Amino acid sequence: MSETVSLAVIGGSGLYSMSGLQEAREHILDTPFGKPSAPIVVGTLEGRRVAFLARHGIGHSITPTEVNYRANILALKSLGVKCIVSVSACGSLREDYAPGHIVIPDQLFDNTRARSRSFFGEGLVAHVSVAEPFCEDLSSQLEAALRQTGETVHRGGTFITIEGPRFSTKAESNTYRSWGMSLIGMTTSPEAFLAREAEICYAVMAHITDYDVWHASEAAVTVEMVIRTLNQNALAAQEAISILARDLQPERKCHCEDALADALITRPDAVPQETRQRLDLLIGKYLK
Repeated sequence: MSETVSLAVIGGSGLYSMSGLQEAREHILDTPFGKPSAPIVVGTLEGRRVAFLARHGIGHSITPTEVNYRANILALKSLGVKCIVSVSACGSLREDYAPGHIVIPDQLFDNTRARSRSFFGEGLVAHVSVAEPFCEDLSSQLEAALRQTGETVHRGGTFITIEGPRFSTKAESNTYRSWGMSLIGMTTSPEAFLAREAEICYAVMAHITDYDVWHASEAAVTVEMVIRTLNQNALAAQEAISILARDLQPERKCHCEDALADALITRPDAVPQETRQRLDLLIGKYLK
């Protein structure tokens, strides 16, 4: 791939395109794990090459479980992406995180059941560290960009990912609250974990659309409610991404780019050649 992209945006519900991209063109890519959700649009934003990927496909035709997370992340890796910002719709499990607010979470709880969570297997074992599942450096830069928009922004909180596509029952929602969860959504796992395996910095811009179903004085979450709030926040998201593209620091102050350095446990000569070839983009620099 001749084009190198430093920043990518994965748009979720309500954000299906990225305005402001100049000289944009589509990349129709394939990976050893299949095709990504949609063609990846690459253009120039604030002087930086930026990629946009619609997580749920053109026209929102892919459920959270059906998203090919591995193909999405590997396709972005093939473009040279170093940083990913995920724009995600979510419900709030806290009174102080209100609909319309934007949150940059710092922890993640995976409560999904039916997804491929790793690139590894088939003869190559890797145990990547995800104690801090989101890149702190990128999250800080994203927070700084968001605060310039004038929106209400919160930093911190645990994001629980459920399987979906249905919304929670009240019993489930109250259980997650009792566990200390702050936000609830359907796509951040395994996306964040795969980004770490791909040694890409990853942060979430979580747009709160509702109070899930636990709040006694608020209406239960509906698709109409989600889309209405996301449409209101879309301009803020676009503005924040433009600011981030302008101000993104070229030097990474984290260890995301070396996440696999101490994670590969399989003896190199025991790794099947087919697996080496499939994962060369991720492990080529480690398995000489």
